[in-house]
Parts: sequence; structure tokens; C-alpha cells
Amino acid sequence: MKVSTRGDYASRALLSLALHGDGKTPRSVRDIADGTGLPQPYLEQILLALKGAGIVRSKRGVGGGYVLAREPGSILLSQIVSAVDGPIVAGDFTDPHTDGACDHEGQCVLLSIWASAGTHMREYLDSFTLDDIAAMARGESTWPGS
Repeated sequence: MKVSTRGDYASRALLSLALHGDGKTPRSVRDIADGTGLPQPYLEQILLALKGAGIVRSKRGVGGGYVLAREPGSILLSQIVSAVDGPIVAGDFTDPHTDGACDHEGQCVLLSIWASAGTHMREYLDSFTLDDIAAMARGESTWPGS
């Protein structure tokens, strides 16, 4: 399984807002792009998707930009990835037959394994909030796998 570039960029942009935003003053796309090293045109598209998902709010005009729409502790990493990539799954497969009536040898067993892998990935990403990730980035808590 692979997190897409969009999922990574969305996570990095929101982490930047969590680390440097006060929740009230919008940060411009340029400031976010400069701080994260992300390409500004692509970042604008990603922020629009995050706005559509209700994760960020925007303000237009002078002094405009983006702020988190919710507290960082209530934004799950899985929600960020899903907002820009769609559902978190291990593949684009149909549901397995559960009554043993497989069309092809072993297909249903493998479909069940792929579905389980997607569930485990979602559950793992659900275990991290944006606040957790910001604390790790600031050195206030340990990184996963440390």
C-alpha cells in the first residue's frame, strides 16, 4: 500500500498550519509552500480539496489564506488522506463472497486479505491526530517505531 503524493502533501500542509498557525490568523498558500517546500499550484488544489472536506477554512483578499477548521486534536490522519485520495483501501477489488462460492480458485480468500489490509491501514492512520503529529515534530513525544 502506498500513500499518494497528494496524501503526503495534504498532511504536510496541515502539519504546517498546526505548527505555525494560531487557529485565527490565516496563512497564505505561499507561506505554507515556502515552509514545506511544496509546489504552490499543486498545494492550492490540495487545500481546496481539504476545504471541501471541512478540514480547513479560507479567507479571501489581503491577509487571506487558510486556517484549520477544527482543533488539531480532532483531525485524524486518515481523514486527511481520505479527503484528497478517497477511501483508504488496499486495492480496487470487489467484496469477497463469504459463502464459499468463489468464481475463481482462491479469489475470495485473497479479496478478504486485501480488505483486511485496508482496514488495518485505516485503523493505524486513525491512531494519529494532527495534534499528535505536531507534538512529534516539535520533539514533545516519540515518533512511531522509536
